[in-house]
Amino acid sequence: MKKLDAIIQELKAPKGKYNSFGKYNYRSCEDILEAVKPLLKKHSLSMLITDEPIYVGQWNYIKATVIISDGEETVTASASAREAETQKGMNDSQITGSASSYARKYALNGLFLIDDNQDDDARELEPLMNTEQRNVLLALREDNQWNTSELDYINKAIDSTTLKESDAEKLIAKIKNKLARR
Repeated sequence: MKKLDAIIQELKAPKGKYNSFGKYNYRSCEDILEAVKPLLKKHSLSMLITDEPIYVGQWNYIKATVIISDGEETVTASASAREAETQKGMNDSQITGSASSYARKYALNGLFLIDDNQDDDARELEPLMNTEQRNVLLALREDNQWNTSELDYINKAIDSTTLKESDAEKLIAKIKNKLARR
């Protein structure tokens, strides 16, 4: 759709929030929606976002689907996020809501081609996180005392295909330090 292409070119959704635990900037689903709503109106498009629970083995996932339409053509994008079994300070509804928000954010990222990774050309050539580091992060993630943003950050690091070895070491040290202070 030409209208979708125009929105992709015009959309500015900066990473306006800061995670002090992980020391990184990020954008939320709400940030993307705030930026895209005026563009949808400008280009006479409507948007709908739906959630669907999906059960894979023993895990509950929320699949978010974003649908945009001009009344004739429709474009969709979907993404899924797994619900945490438990989350300190959250009830079951909040855990589901957190998974919904995460899935919606990545469905919007996919539809509007929003890239959450750093530009590889701007990064120094350095080896990527190795299997041992990833396994350490997987083990550290099992601590059930993480808040949602901390857990999201750890999960994103584990799933990263661009995290460098030195950054992984810093993250592991930071997580171990946080656990030691408890």
